Amino acid sequence: MSGYDLGSGFIAPGSAADAGTAVAYLRSPLAVRVRSTNVLEAGLLGELRHFRVDRGQVDAVADLVIAVTRANYPNLRIPVHGRLGHFRAGGVDRVAQLIEACGGDGVAAEALVDLVVVSVLIDAAAGDTWRYREAATGLELARSEGLAVASLRAFQAGLFSADALLPLRVDAAALRGIDEATLGDALQVGPVGDNALVGLEGRASLLRRLGEVLDDNAALFPGGRPSGLLKVVKDRGGEVRAADLLGDLLEGLGPIWPGRLELGGVNLGDCWRHPAAGGTGMSAGLVPFHQLSQRLAYSLFEPFELAGVKVVQHGAMTGLAEHRNGGLLLDLGVIVPRYDAITRNVYPADAEVVVEWRALTVALLDWVADAVREKLQVTPDQLPLARILEGGTWHAGRQVARERRPGGGSPIRVESDGTVF
Repeated sequence: MSGYDLGSGFIAPGSAADAGTAVAYLRSPLAVRVRSTNVLEAGLLGELRHFRVDRGQVDAVADLVIAVTRANYPNLRIPVHGRLGHFRAGGVDRVAQLIEACGGDGVAAEALVDLVVVSVLIDAAAGDTWRYREAATGLELARSEGLAVASLRAFQAGLFSADALLPLRVDAAALRGIDEATLGDALQVGPVGDNALVGLEGRASLLRRLGEVLDDNAALFPGGRPSGLLKVVKDRGGEVRAADLLGDLLEGLGPIWPGRLELGGVNLGDCWRHPAAGGTGMSAGLVPFHQLSQRLAYSLFEPFELAGVKVVQHGAMTGLAEHRNGGLLLDLGVIVPRYDAITRNVYPADAEVVVEWRALTVALLDWVADAVREKLQVTPDQLPLARILEGGTWHAGRQVARERRPGGGSPIRVESDGTVF
């Protein structure tokens, strides 16, 4: 009997060993890819309730991704997809400025790990109207770039440090004191209706829970700082597999996610039910995405390597199940809604239609990546998925969204509490 009852939504009890095995699997990028591929296979057979798949449009997506990539990176020297690119918004290399301010690669790597963890965790959808105005440059930035630069400036001001003499750090004590008003001030959120930011309360709550986790897990985060993980990984040797880095993040940060499914008392995070998920045992019927955690892992590659830790086997990671990638595939007709209401309604994150869209996105990004490489005549080692996302699918999705919808929002609207998208 499956450990998951799709009718009742009840995850049946099993032994602690069974639960531990299921959790370990659901936390792996392999599970993200396999379960998403199961949903795609159902779509290719015409068995999904909400979408059908038009594989004939994949080439058009690949062509656009290549065009956008060449515009962004004419020499095809593409960085790994992640947060550091957002810190360089507007052509200002704030990363180099921060490294210089830290006075050394080791200190800078720790500062960047601290900053990246906080910045990625608050990088859910900001909404169509929010803007951040950077005093130092006069730039007005929105969405991911705005949240990145805002978090960087708050970090430099010492918002996330409990030691006024050491502002360029993040520690548990400071995070536990973050409230909605404090974070709102840092992100320039005004009174009701003035520069509103979607999910502000959820973001503040997420940071407080991060502080609790840092205090409670000294094994992964010695010193009560996110950068404690860097020290732990360095002690293991000079390199780390990307999937192992993701596993550490999912284990260490798992308790911060609100209102999620649990298995054996363990919070599963960005993991949801879908009837086409497949699988056996206690993990059956569940599709993990770990979108923010995978984005965080990608974003840590550069800081870890600055510290002398080589990140290997990037290809084990998957595409990201977020609205830029998913919007690109839907807008260009690879993912086709079965009924018009899909693009009119607003859905909770656990709605079957949302899970279906996200699963198709993850699986189809592998197809797009293969098509891009074939057209450019390069290998996966020469152009890994992490660079195609950056080049790439994320920017192409944003471009198409701007062309098709005022404000450039997602084609499918999802209720956000600031912790999923």
